[in-house]
Order: sequence, then C-alpha cells, then structure tokens
Amino acid sequence: MSEPDTLVPDGAPLFLVDELPESATVLVTGHEARHAVDVLRLTAGERVRVADGEGTVVEGVVTAAGPEGLQVEVLARHEVPPPAPELVLVQALPKGDRGPLAVELATELGVDRIVPWTASRCVTRWRDDRVDKGLAKWRAAARAASKQARRPRVPEVTGPMSTREVCGLLGDTDLALVLHEQARRPLAGLEVPAEGVVAVVVGPEGGITDGEAVAFRAAGALVVRLGDEVLRTSTAGPAALAALSARTRWR
Repeated sequence: MSEPDTLVPDGAPLFLVDELPESATVLVTGHEARHAVDVLRLTAGERVRVADGEGTVVEGVVTAAGPEGLQVEVLARHEVPPPAPELVLVQALPKGDRGPLAVELATELGVDRIVPWTASRCVTRWRDDRVDKGLAKWRAAARAASKQARRPRVPEVTGPMSTREVCGLLGDTDLALVLHEQARRPLAGLEVPAEGVVAVVVGPEGGITDGEAVAFRAAGALVVRLGDEVLRTSTAGPAALAALSARTRWR
C-alpha cells in the first residue's frame, strides 16, 4: 500500500492492539474499543490509526463502532522505523506512584527503553513476589502514554537490574550519562551522537552512592548535571530526555 501522507490527519486517535492482521479490516476490542466508543465518541467515517506497538501502523476509517468493538477499514499500512539515537532511561526505583509517573513522562518525551534499577539507596524494593506487579504497572504506564503521545512504538520496560548489570549495559552504549546534582560538567555542553544508543542513569531520592558513581565511571559513563535546580527522581530523567531529543530528534 502507498505511504499514507494525507489519508489520516495529524493528531488522529491512535489505538494499540496486540496483533495487526494482514487483512482489509481491523477490529479493535477490549479497553481500547470502550475508550474509542464511550470516551472519544468515535463514529463511522472518522479516521484513525491502529498500531501493534512495535512499529507497524495501519491508517484507516471507522466503519462501525459499538459493543462488539471498533471496526476499521484499512486504507494503508506502513512501518515506522525506530528513532535515532535510541534513548535508554535507567531509572532507580522511586517511592509509590512516582515510578509509573517517571515512565509516563519519559514515554511522552521519546524514551525507547526503560530499565528499573535497584540502587543502594532505593526506599522501594521489588521483592521476588512484587517484581511482576511492579513491572505490570510500569508497562501499563508506558502503553497508556504511548497512546496519548500518538507513538506507534511502545518503549520496552526491561526486568529490574542490579548496579553490576547496569554497568554492563552502559558499557555497550555510545554515550552513557549519570545525572548528579554535584557534577561540574553540564549536559548542555556535551556532544551527543546522532546514531547509536544514549543512556541516562537517574538515582533514587537518596542519591547515587560514591561506589555506584565510581562503578559507572569505570563502565565509561559521564557524570553530568542538568542545571542549578535539583529535580525529583521522577522528573530528572524525562528532563534529560527532552534535552537530548532537542539536540538530536527535534530538528
């Protein structure tokens, strides 16, 4: 099918499904359909996008909207390539709902991969019986924020990593940054690669320990600051992602 430059207007609703069949119509069901019908009040004739969260998107027109779901006639299908550079957020586990909040904001600002980090000073601990529940909340937040931001690719939320595992991850990046309020080097003064992988590490409310900072430096990371203000752990990462996107993607 041809590239859908004008088939669906900018800002049209985006719905996420687990699978996009190779067919002339797509049926959106479940929560997505209820949101479309009960909240957005979509009716036949309206243009929408449907995506699988991994880059495949169909542009279509609603042919029916009701209790059985949202039926969409496919007008075009295309693949959205991954953006460059790949942005990775290593987020120390915050307290309460600040974890899903950090994921939501980071997703809206373009993160591609989110890594929960069990830092030494984390107050929150995902014990063995809480890992699945914690990951489910973070992944649900990433999916909901992707819809809100009209992102056809839902960022990956990996399993939680230890400091040693994070060091291994940082060693495979093209640029690794650790945010620290006492750092002298400003992020704004760095040269950011246009391709490859860029990772940002955000510590917990209690801050990054000296040992963690040393380990990250040994893995090749740069310790930087955003500005004079000290941000919360749930907002520091998204702020850094916005600064990086302004230098690379938002042009």
